[in-house]
Amino acid sequence: MRQKMADTIRFLSADMIQKANSGHPGAPMGLADIATVLSEHLRHNPKDPNWLNRDRLVFSGGHATGLVYSLLHLWGYDVSMEDLKNFRQLDSKTPGHPEYGHTQGVEITTGPLGQGIANAVGFAMGAKYTASKVNSDTSKLIDHKVYCLCGDGDLQEGISYEACALAGHQRLDNLVVIYDSNAITIEGKTDLAWSEDVKGRFEAQKWEVIQIDGHDFEQIDEAFTKAKAADKPVLIIADTTIAKGADKMEGSHKSHGAPLGEEEIATAKKKAGFDPEKRFYVPEDVLERFRCAVEKGDLAQKEWNHAIKQAPLLEQNEALKALMEPDYAKIEWPGFEAGAKEATRGSNGKILNAISKAIPGFIGGSADLAPSNKTELSGMGDFPNGKNIRFGIREHAMAAVTNAINLYGPLRAFSATFFVFSDYLKPAVRIAALSGIEHHFIWTHDSIGVGEDGPTHQPIEHLSQFRALPNFYVFRPADANENVEAWKTALRIKNAPTGFVLSRQGLTVREYAPLAGSVAQGAYLLERDENAQITLIASGSEVDLALESAKLLRQSGKKVNVVSAPCYDLLVEQDKATVESIIDPNTATVAIEAGSANEWYRFADTVIGMDSFGASGPAADVFEKFGFTAQAVAQKVQGL
Repeated sequence: MRQKMADTIRFLSADMIQKANSGHPGAPMGLADIATVLSEHLRHNPKDPNWLNRDRLVFSGGHATGLVYSLLHLWGYDVSMEDLKNFRQLDSKTPGHPEYGHTQGVEITTGPLGQGIANAVGFAMGAKYTASKVNSDTSKLIDHKVYCLCGDGDLQEGISYEACALAGHQRLDNLVVIYDSNAITIEGKTDLAWSEDVKGRFEAQKWEVIQIDGHDFEQIDEAFTKAKAADKPVLIIADTTIAKGADKMEGSHKSHGAPLGEEEIATAKKKAGFDPEKRFYVPEDVLERFRCAVEKGDLAQKEWNHAIKQAPLLEQNEALKALMEPDYAKIEWPGFEAGAKEATRGSNGKILNAISKAIPGFIGGSADLAPSNKTELSGMGDFPNGKNIRFGIREHAMAAVTNAINLYGPLRAFSATFFVFSDYLKPAVRIAALSGIEHHFIWTHDSIGVGEDGPTHQPIEHLSQFRALPNFYVFRPADANENVEAWKTALRIKNAPTGFVLSRQGLTVREYAPLAGSVAQGAYLLERDENAQITLIASGSEVDLALESAKLLRQSGKKVNVVSAPCYDLLVEQDKATVESIIDPNTATVAIEAGSANEWYRFADTVIGMDSFGASGPAADVFEKFGFTAQAVAQKVQGL
C-alpha cells in the first residue's frame, strides 16, 4: 500500500508540472517514499492548521512544490484537485514556491535555498521557549516535533552551517532534518563542486545522524521512530534517486527543473500499474489512507484541548494564555529628560527591557553584539529558559530563525546587529516583508557617525534599500522620546516587519510635542515659522543638524520649518492633505540625511545626502568632511 501511496504522489506531482509546463518534478518524485512514511508519523490537524501543538513541517527546498501541494491535498487541507490543476497559474492557491498565508498548511515561506533549515531551527527554538514557560515535569503542553525536508542545495548554502551549528549547540531534540541526498544539482552531479563529509559535519555540530536508503519503507519508518526519541537534533541522510519512478529521466539532472513530457510520464505510470491515460488520478484507497490525517489530527487536538483544561494544568494554562494574549497596555514606557544626550541605541535598550518585562512572549537577541546594540534583556536569563537568545556571529541564520519564532504562535521576537551587517541577512528581511511577519529588526551604528571604524562599517545605501522594500517599515528616530513613540507605533503595525535604525553617538533628547503630524504618520512638524520660506526634513541624527541649520538660516533672515521624519514608509502612506499639513507645499523643501537618500525627492526639492562611501576618523570630523555641519547645510540652502 505504501508503494501505491508514494506513486500517487509521484504522478500527481508530475501531472501538475506537465500541465503547467513549468516546475521541478525530480525532488517530489525522489521524496515520495519518505513523504508517505512521514505522513504516518506527522501529528497535525488539517481541520485546524493553527493548532499550537502540531508538528511543523518545513520544505526548505521550496521548488519541490509538486510534493507540497500533493500532500496538502491528500491530507485534507484546503487545496482542491482544481487547485492542483492550476499549479503555477496566476492568482492560484498553488504558486511556484510555497507562500505562507497564501496556501493553507504552508508553515512558512522558505524562498531561497537554505532559509528553510534556519526556519525549522526557529520553530524548534520557539517551541523550546514556549515549553519552558508552560510545561511541568509531569505535564507537557508543548511536545511536538519540527521536521524539515532539505536537499544538497540547502546544505551548500552558508546559512545552513550557521543554523545547524546553533541547533546543535542548543541541543534541539525536537528538530528532525531529512536530507534528500540524491547527489544531483542543476549543473549535474554534486561532485562537480562538492565533496564534503556531511555526516561528519553534522556529528561535529553535535547532531545525531542516521543514514538510510530513502526508498526503503522499513528503513524510513525506523529512522523516524528513532529520531523522535533522540536527545539532540537529528539529521536523516536519505540516499535517494532524483525523479524516482520516471522512465528514462530517473537519476538525471535534467529532471530537476523541467517537465518530464507526456510520453515519459505515461510510460512511468504504466510501469507502476497506473492507467497511463489518467491525469490527476488518486485511487480511492490511497485517498482514504492519507485522509486519516483529518480524523487522527482532530482527535489529537481534542485530547490536547481537554488536557489543558484539567485542574492540575490550570497554572500552566494561565501561563500559555499570557503568552497567547499579550497585553501591551501593561508596558511601562521609559521617559527621557529633554536636553539630555543619549544615543538612540541606548534608549532603545531601555525600551526593549520595558516591553519584555510586560510581555511574556517578547524575546530576542543579537548576533554577538548585545553590548554594542544595547539589546541585553537585563536579568531575564538566556534561552531556552530565559529571553536572551545568543545567536553568535550568524546574521543570516539569526534573521531566518527569528522569522520562524515570530510565526510559531505565542511569541514576538527581535533580532539585532549593526546596520551595515544587514547586508548579511537581507534575504530573510525580504521574506519577512513578503510573508507579513511581525519581526522587529534592530540595526545600530546607523551612518557615517560610526566614525573611526571607517567606510566598511558605515552604511550609506542601506536606508534607501529598505525603504524600497514593500511592506517594510523603517524607523530612524531622532531622539529617545521619539524612539518610544516609534515602538508604540511599531507594535500596532500588523502583518509587516519593522526595522529600527539607531545611532551610536549621543543625540539631544527633546520633548515629543508635534505641531502637526506624528510618528505614527511617519513625520511631524518640529519647528514652524510664520510664512516660512524653507522646510528642512531630516531623520535620526540629522534632525539635530537640521535644527542647528535652521538657527543659522534664521540669523540670515530666512523663515524655516523643521520636520522630523522617523518613518518614510508611513509618510508615503498618508494622503495629500496630511503630508501638506506637515511639509508646507509653499516652501522650498530640503531633505538632509547621511545616506544616499534619493527617495526623499518624492517630498523634497533638494536632497543633501551622500554620493560616496564614508571615511575613517572621529565622527565629527567625518560629518564635517562630507558636508554635514550646520554651516555647510545653511550655506547650501542659501545658495539654492
